[in-house]
Amino acid sequence: MNDPQEPMEGTPLIAPSTTDHPLYDAVTEACRGVYDPEIPVNIYDLGLIYTVDISPENEVKIVMTLTAPGCPVAGEMPGWVADAVEPLDGVKQVDVQLTWEPPWGMDMMSDEARLELGFM
Repeated sequence: MNDPQEPMEGTPLIAPSTTDHPLYDAVTEACRGVYDPEIPVNIYDLGLIYTVDISPENEVKIVMTLTAPGCPVAGEMPGWVADAVEPLDGVKQVDVQLTWEPPWGMDMMSDEARLELGFM
């Protein structure tokens, strides 16, 4: 019998974002204003934002990770993201959840981030 906690085979590890919501671009742009203090690239381009889920009522749920579980700002960064997104016009509420699955990897960075960090 399958464990109900285990994702079904073929299920994406990262839930899709609500890219067609009118607030999506503003939310991702706000996330681009948050930086990991140890890396000079914003957390969105680093690939730390996994999912931006926006309900029809404009409730924003963000699932994010960090570059490493021992990250010194692990306790603070979700709050920084919420603080960046909450003031946006139309946002009703923000819930930022931290996950370690799947683990972050350098392949999740945008080309811009790789270029900035000298990986291209």
